[in-house]
Amino acid sequence: MTIPVYQADAFTNRLFGGNPAAICPLNQWLPEETMQKIAAENNLAETAFFVKNDHGFTLRWFTPAYEIDLCGHATLASAHIIFTELGYKGESINFETVKAGTLTIKKDGDKYTMDFPSRPPIPIELPNGLAEALGEKAPVAAYRSRDYFVVYESEDDILDLSPDFFALSKLDTVGVIVTAPGKKVDFVSRFFAPGAGIPEDPVTGSAHCNLIPYWAHKLGKDKLHAYQLSARKGELWCENKGDRVLMSGNAVTYLKGEIFI
Repeated sequence: MTIPVYQADAFTNRLFGGNPAAICPLNQWLPEETMQKIAAENNLAETAFFVKNDHGFTLRWFTPAYEIDLCGHATLASAHIIFTELGYKGESINFETVKAGTLTIKKDGDKYTMDFPSRPPIPIELPNGLAEALGEKAPVAAYRSRDYFVVYESEDDILDLSPDFFALSKLDTVGVIVTAPGKKVDFVSRFFAPGAGIPEDPVTGSAHCNLIPYWAHKLGKDKLHAYQLSARKGELWCENKGDRVLMSGNAVTYLKGEIFI
């Protein structure tokens, strides 16, 4: 059998920027083992699979190592493909998910705006070994939600981090968010998840479910502009909405083809 596959770069308006995701539209679900093997073969941070339902689409995401509970960039990329390649005529898309509820994505000019759950991080004591695994610079605060959330003083601190990915892979979270105030934007971040097969994720929508409520409270403003400082770079326009957050960004199509199974 063959299934269609697309790849799009999310949270960028230029090819080879942002975060690449693979997208596989399905008529019916494949066995979970097969979807996991496809994700491992694609070797991208996430591969998204979706099936049309009566209210929109049911969506699932797989890293090269396992199925994940929430992914922003592959959701944005999936919406982009549905709007641009699959002939969708509506103004918004509802993605039903098992662990993150219904996610709504609206077409907003040349951008897509995603409505995601807010996940404010909770203050914790810095876990033993975490600062050393991230580098020599000491952070100013530590928090936790799904991921560890580590705050530094400056954008330069974030750029200078040289993490020990082996040490980070042993942590009891999906990944580690590092963040600081930005020079030209409200905040910057990076995201490391070597235990999920993703040493450094280029742009991480799910991390911004933590970042947006944190920086909205810290800066006293609900509309925020953000950069993720990976090698590929990513740009997000964000809004805090209480128990929800909005994230807007661009996407561009890189490839389309078929997978032979």
